[in-house]
Amino acid sequence: MRESYLDRDAAEGAAELLKVYAQPQRLMILSCLLGGPRVVSDIEACTGIGQPALSQQLATLRRAGLVTCERESRQVRYALSTNQVCACMAHLQDMFAPQVAGKAVRGVPRRV
Repeated sequence: MRESYLDRDAAEGAAELLKVYAQPQRLMILSCLLGGPRVVSDIEACTGIGQPALSQQLATLRRAGLVTCERESRQVRYALSTNQVCACMAHLQDMFAPQVAGKAVRGVPRRV
């Protein structure tokens, strides 16, 4: 196991980034983008988040460096920004996302 020690500044930076992840709508957006780049209308359909809130959350994710955006004609396509963000979201989904047919999430007992 690799030992890692954060100094105060690094720990504060990590905590600030974790605050960005720790919001349900943003997690839904990031999860949707784990499947690949999407335009805003696709993200809205995937998550059910309405346009004003979706725009606000995408702006927060963009400022935090978790997503990138690229204009294509009249549409904006969003994508996860780095392999680290993809790996983080994949791990979060492995830990917390409900599984098909009510199977228990790895390491978390299924509620009855």
